[in-house]
Amino acid sequence: METQSYIINDIQPFDIQEKLSEVKNAFNQLTYSHVPVTKGKEYVGCISETDAHCFDSKKALEDYSYALEPFFVSLQTNWLDILEAFALQSSNIMPVLNDKNEYLGYYELSDIMSLFNDTPFLNEAGGIIVVEKGSREYSFSEICQIVETNDAKILGVFISKIENDITQATIKIGHSGMNAIVQTFRRYGYNVVSEHHEDLMQEELKERSQYLDKYLNI
Repeated sequence: METQSYIINDIQPFDIQEKLSEVKNAFNQLTYSHVPVTKGKEYVGCISETDAHCFDSKKALEDYSYALEPFFVSLQTNWLDILEAFALQSSNIMPVLNDKNEYLGYYELSDIMSLFNDTPFLNEAGGIIVVEKGSREYSFSEICQIVETNDAKILGVFISKIENDITQATIKIGHSGMNAIVQTFRRYGYNVVSEHHEDLMQEELKERSQYLDKYLNI
């Protein structure tokens, strides 16, 4: 998925000799969590809004170079890795560098998220199944096999949680009647975390049956 057309250049990076007062003024007019800092043409890192407002306005960025966060992506970084970088850095802008470590511009989080919104995982009709199994026991090939042997297509799958040696997978399936798929997952030893209409109906029928047994035994 092409991302380079989303590079923005409307914010000039601050030179490391710049006074903190200028950086603070910029943050007062922006909604970004960070701004990029360069030394000449070379990118040296980002300063966060929180740090900038804590530092002495009369001093230069260079005096606080230890606080600069050197995160970035390259022109060749794919959109999923860009999205991961945003998550890891808790930032809403991501500097883009060339192979000479020169600053080219930045990505905005909302633009990269829009790429995810355009994927079949989100914009195609279908249903979601969330399953979990031991981290050493599950496999993507098995998950795909379970879905496809029930005449359904996978629109997307990702690992949504790993905890206590249990891996949870979220699966988007282009199929509305998912009861057979859910039951197959259970036969293969998966715990189905998500709730499904068929399960609720079965539980309701079970409760009604128990109520009828009690009534007949009175």
